[in-house]
Amino acid sequence: MATPTDLPTNGRSARARAGAAGAAASARVGAGVDGARRRSNGAVVAVKNVFVAESTTFYTILGVTLFLVVFGVVMVLSSSSVEEYRYKHGFFGAFAKQGLYALIGVPLMLVVSRFPGEFWRRWAMRILGAGLVLQLLVFTPMGIDIQGNRNWIGLGAFTAQPSELLKLALVLGIGAVLFRKREKLHDWREVFIPVGLATAVSIGLVLLGGDQGTAMIMMILVFGSLFVGGVRLRHLAVGVVAIAVMLPVVTMASSSRQTRISAWLSGCTDSNQAQDLCWQPVHGMWALASGGVFGVGLGNSKLKWSWLPEADNDYIFAIVGEELGLIGAVVVLALFVVLAIGMIRVIRLSPDPFVRTVTGGVLAWVIGQALVNIAVVLGLLPVLGVPLPLISAGGSALIMTLVAIGVVLSFARDLPARTGSGGPGRSGAPGRTTAPAPGTQNGALR
Repeated sequence: MATPTDLPTNGRSARARAGAAGAAASARVGAGVDGARRRSNGAVVAVKNVFVAESTTFYTILGVTLFLVVFGVVMVLSSSSVEEYRYKHGFFGAFAKQGLYALIGVPLMLVVSRFPGEFWRRWAMRILGAGLVLQLLVFTPMGIDIQGNRNWIGLGAFTAQPSELLKLALVLGIGAVLFRKREKLHDWREVFIPVGLATAVSIGLVLLGGDQGTAMIMMILVFGSLFVGGVRLRHLAVGVVAIAVMLPVVTMASSSRQTRISAWLSGCTDSNQAQDLCWQPVHGMWALASGGVFGVGLGNSKLKWSWLPEADNDYIFAIVGEELGLIGAVVVLALFVVLAIGMIRVIRLSPDPFVRTVTGGVLAWVIGQALVNIAVVLGLLPVLGVPLPLISAGGSALIMTLVAIGVVLSFARDLPARTGSGGPGRSGAPGRTTAPAPGTQNGALR
């Protein structure tokens, strides 16, 4: 039995043990809170790192792209609401789809922008092969014919256009070939045999599906890639002549193409044509003309009331001009100019020929397609069925355009923050620039 003198000592020991246990518990709770705080801070840092770059060019391209995507979703809502209510008794069907595509495409763009340039060079030919395989699927039972063009495949309730992936795949493939042949660009056989084969197969498959508009954009991006990649101009001139010879043959192979081009060449002066082939281009011009300088107001278009076919797609620029006027149309053009300037800066400042070639191809693709679409709306080209990048309704086009811009963002992320007035030229000769050369600590590929 404990003596009276032992009791205080045991009591103090018990209190000490209890205090130690409480302190340990508090320490564990504190450690848990600190750990949760660190994990939370780590997640915040990880999200912030998606937007971290050393170059203002990165933020320029990203900002303009995001603005055009948001603007496009708004214009799709405005231009499609009437037709959606007419056929589906709801205003927001096309708007919801376009918003979903944007919510898929923008995160994909940001994820893609984290990949190093050497990843794209290493996987370029595999991506090209995958793009060709997917394009072949349009000729299987999975293929879907839309308005005479068989360039879609069915994926449950959705459709996908493999030729959009094939555009990016072809740009990457050309970039990889020119990188490997960078010391032999003067020899046309070293360049045009592999590039010509890949281009002929890719564009040939698209033309077999009847999509001449996409084939034209692919030719533009091929020439853009070769020009920026340093191929000699006289070799490019031979390619231009060859295409000029083949173009009438391709056009005459389709009766629908013949009639569209004939109507365009006639200026749509025939009253019968105005009720058929010229209906869309004529009403597109009326939409632009009725907008004036300031427009009729967002959502107040009259031509979208079943007068202008494809108002939310191929002819969305006409709705922009009608609702937002000349000022709105010029702002859209200016945004594409800023996007082009950002990509040109990537080309000028990057020391890597692969980066320059791929960026040149994406530049020719996005800006060239925008110019072709606007030229069609203005009546400068026949109707080709080419959407306005980042703005027109469409899932495959929007998502793959965002992925392609994400590739350019991955190149722009590590550009130097401050540079001189020059950069590498077309032939790869170094200009006046502070961009470090490949192989240095800051200039080596990630």
